[in-house]
Amino acid sequence: MLNFLKEKNNKNLDLPQTSLQHRELVLRKKFLKKLYTRWYENFITEIRDNKKGKIVEIGSGGGFLKDLYQEVITSDIIELPHCDLTFAADKMPFETGEVSAIFMLDVLHHIANVDEFFIEANRCLHEKGIIYMIEPANTFFSRFIYKNFHHEPFNPQAKEWHFPSSGPLSDANGALPWIIFERDRNIFEQKYPEFKIEFIKKHTPFRYLITGGLSYKSLVPGFSFSFLSFMEQLLNPLYNKIAMFQTIKISKK
Repeated sequence: MLNFLKEKNNKNLDLPQTSLQHRELVLRKKFLKKLYTRWYENFITEIRDNKKGKIVEIGSGGGFLKDLYQEVITSDIIELPHCDLTFAADKMPFETGEVSAIFMLDVLHHIANVDEFFIEANRCLHEKGIIYMIEPANTFFSRFIYKNFHHEPFNPQAKEWHFPSSGPLSDANGALPWIIFERDRNIFEQKYPEFKIEFIKKHTPFRYLITGGLSYKSLVPGFSFSFLSFMEQLLNPLYNKIAMFQTIKISKK
């Protein structure tokens, strides 16, 4: 989960109690909870007709997807009381072809070696299974925010997909999804011909910011969510320049 606090010690992010605190914040802040609910509902809509296998959330952390969709198997790399399983994204405890959908919210850019994840996801997913993720976008506005007000590195110039990691959450490259699926899209398609990028949709230029995220007080009351969502949607023609997030859907052929 995003946290716009400049952590004095990023190692705090790797502690179980930090994920539990994030979960409490998301559930308590009404506008923020509604935003996450909207994102979760979009995923649930995507899998409505694809239930032949297990539905898995990787990096459930401070989230609450299971409150909305009981069938999901929640997981995290850190052992947490509200998660069903504990495992790393590159070592999933599932049989070959028994997973129909993988959901990740701000997780991919924390995976130090994404190639290992894609290989494992390809093994676990059955034919026509999907990976559905919400990740930071790389736009003019988002670069300014992520580079100046966010504790995680955001490096669109990185030549490699992997990065050194000393902890599961304390290290990352927020620009990694853009690097893989946009800048290096041809490389991804050559390396993983089993996968098809169905869509990349940029969105949410300001709604997350005005909630205060996980560090600051919300600037708006929960009842304003529908109105401000409508106002944000009016900015859709500018999303390629101002969006903070992007939704990426990948299917297995």
